Amino acid sequence: MTSAHVLRYIEFFEGLKPASLGSLGDLFHDNARFVDPFNDVQGKTAIARVFEHMFSTCDEPRFSVDECVGDDVIAYLRWRFSFGRGPTRRVVNGVSRVQFGSDGLAVEHRDYWDPASELYETLPLFGRLFRALRRHLSAPQGAMPNNINPPRP
Repeated sequence: MTSAHVLRYIEFFEGLKPASLGSLGDLFHDNARFVDPFNDVQGKTAIARVFEHMFSTCDEPRFSVDECVGDDVIAYLRWRFSFGRGPTRRVVNGVSRVQFGSDGLAVEHRDYWDPASELYETLPLFGRLFRALRRHLSAPQGAMPNNINPPRP
């Protein structure tokens, strides 16, 4: 069963709006750390700035948590972040690892997601480059060579 402070954390992010940023401090310790592919900040004020920036640069940002695994100390949240309008609306999938203190406040929030496949590949110029790199660097599909297959019992 998911603890009350983890549920409160999820509910806050799923309902996040510019007006609710003032309550962000109710979720984080004073020196909490927030890390994602673009930010590595510490402290409630710096964390609030990350989300202020999100609201100033993204149209209609929204988080939706699809799965939660963990306990009172560590929770892993599988989420979808969507932003934009109409046909330009984008969806980013990721996972957050949130560590909580004994008082139920977050001491660290670390996001894991791939900006190359989730964002860059959707851009016209960068997208071609990243898709070409992915094709070049990905392992070939199909049967494995005989010298790589594990021995049969």
